[in-house]
Amino acid sequence: MTSEHDTIEQQGDAATATTSTITNRRQPFPQGFLDTISTGWAERPESSPAPRAQAPYAAARRAAVSAAFPGKRLVIPAGSLKQRSNDTDYPFRAHSAFAHLTGWAADSEPDSLLVFEPTADGHDVTLYFRERADRTTSEFYSDATIGEFWIGPRPALAGVAADLGVATAHLDDFAAGDHDLVVDEDGELTQFVSELRLVKDAYEVAEMRRAVEITANGFDDIIRDLPRAIAHPRGERIVEGVFHQRARSDGNWEGYDTIAASGPHACYLHWTRNDGAVLPGDLILVDAGAEADSLYTADITRTLPVSGTFSDVQRRIYDTVVEAADAAFAAAKVGVLFREVHAAAMDVIARRTAEWGLLPVTAEEALDADNGGQHRRYMVHGTSHHLGIDVHDCAQARREMYYDGTIEPGMVFTIEPGLYFQIDDLTVPEEYRGIGVRIEDDILITANGPVNLSSAIPRTSAEVEAWIARVQGSAS
Repeated sequence: MTSEHDTIEQQGDAATATTSTITNRRQPFPQGFLDTISTGWAERPESSPAPRAQAPYAAARRAAVSAAFPGKRLVIPAGSLKQRSNDTDYPFRAHSAFAHLTGWAADSEPDSLLVFEPTADGHDVTLYFRERADRTTSEFYSDATIGEFWIGPRPALAGVAADLGVATAHLDDFAAGDHDLVVDEDGELTQFVSELRLVKDAYEVAEMRRAVEITANGFDDIIRDLPRAIAHPRGERIVEGVFHQRARSDGNWEGYDTIAASGPHACYLHWTRNDGAVLPGDLILVDAGAEADSLYTADITRTLPVSGTFSDVQRRIYDTVVEAADAAFAAAKVGVLFREVHAAAMDVIARRTAEWGLLPVTAEEALDADNGGQHRRYMVHGTSHHLGIDVHDCAQARREMYYDGTIEPGMVFTIEPGLYFQIDDLTVPEEYRGIGVRIEDDILITANGPVNLSSAIPRTSAEVEAWIARVQGSAS
């Protein structure tokens, strides 16, 4: 790829390179180029779009922030580009709080700032960002990080103001003023904007449904290409790549690094190396979520028998995880403490592992809050986490609002129990070793009870076997 180091950094419209600035990657522009590059361009029309769908929702969120911090100046930054290697950067993704409060998502600009200036009756809110450069300046052709010749058109102030329904100003206008504007004493602002996302509005729910839909199609793609994954020595990478194609073609990106964990790798909870083989007879645990252009993400896990059918031992373990998930789902009701969802799943895990003779104590003793926990060896993680514009959304909320909080309509969270018997775990029979199973769904709480947003993705052992046969049959 080309790079900013293909050119010199211009010191003016007619700058020339000095000895110290010329390198193998930094060459001077000829004078003729400098004399003519700013001419011969058509006028660019100014756009004034109708506000995007999330604009009124973002305005309501900003109003909530303003009401919570009267008289205080606030700055919510989008964040900056992060270097990946030498002169290449990671793809930019705005900070979740910034995207949530502006409605500016996959198309947002690095280094932007959302600023709340206090007034007598609230705040004046302004979005500062780097507007596109005039073509009479050198920026648009000489700066590979922000120049339009390199990265394409950048948005104009008026267009963004109309699109998002918020006042805009050039980033330079903020930089020239007061820098001491960020107010987040003791993390108060971070906590508030995190808790603001605990209950989703109608726009957010619709976007999460969209993310789940893309993810479901990605799982179909994975099943369709399982034969190719089996044939490749690093088949887990094939699985990862197939899902990435769907996430990028139909959405923005993945919401987190895909876990494609085959065989004993499924017992490593965050296996993202994805460099192993996908072998017939094994299970492959795929934890993947597509991120929509709005930045809202799904978070789904399915554990698939590579050969299309479960062995008896695999099915026993898998069906127990389904049982735990069903128990957690039944517990997820309005007014119940969030942590009770986890407790319901753990009750099943403790009882089944005790029945199989894996525990040195009874299920009741294992479930003792102070002296138990022996069953957690086989499921060390929690059962649920909030989900939204972050895969682990609302993470800075207070414990009493999150883990010890009460379930309310509009909350969206995962239910994801599992069982993991590592390849070298001598506490389990040899036939269990190297088997890892997790089933994860995305749950919306309504006044009428929980709704499984990912229910269209097969989840019972019989449904999964039929799913694989159907998708692979249609591909042949």
